[in-house]
Amino acid sequence: MPGPIHVTVNGDGGRKKRPGLHIHRSRTLTPRDITRRHGIAVTTPARTIDDIRGEIEPYLFRRALRQAELAGYRVPHLGRVKRTRSDLELLFLALCDDHGLPRPLVNRHVHGPRVDFYWPEQQLVVETDSWDYHRGSVAFEDDHARDLELRAHGIATRRYTGDQLEAAPEAVAADLREALGADS
Repeated sequence: MPGPIHVTVNGDGGRKKRPGLHIHRSRTLTPRDITRRHGIAVTTPARTIDDIRGEIEPYLFRRALRQAELAGYRVPHLGRVKRTRSDLELLFLALCDDHGLPRPLVNRHVHGPRVDFYWPEQQLVVETDSWDYHRGSVAFEDDHARDLELRAHGIATRRYTGDQLEAAPEAVAADLREALGADS
């Protein structure tokens, strides 16, 4: 069953509700945000993604984002702020603290490669990945080569994205607790 049609208009008021329409009002709509599709003025994919962020169910938002990216449109990524390596480290260490998980060693060389987090006793490495630093085929291949090298030495690797650390910390903590063999 199709849902309401979402319309973004300039301004902040003065329009009455209409059945089947969900009106978004914006004072920041610019000509750069508008394109045409079949002769009808519509917002660009990037502006549309930005407008629906937080307005629809998270799984639908992620689906819309994936579809736009697969269609080749440049859209804002899930993370509003570009994260640095240290931002992800702080976020991950805070997650460990908040969930009573043991603190790992940070930025250590383990059988050659430098890893984000390491628990030597449990032979576990965690890598925190962000789109900014892990996009593209080279990063993809390097990450998987590092994981393969570590597995050859009996070390398991878990990877979490910055968005997972923020949006699903309980799921990350549960997965990490299982990997560490930590008590619940």
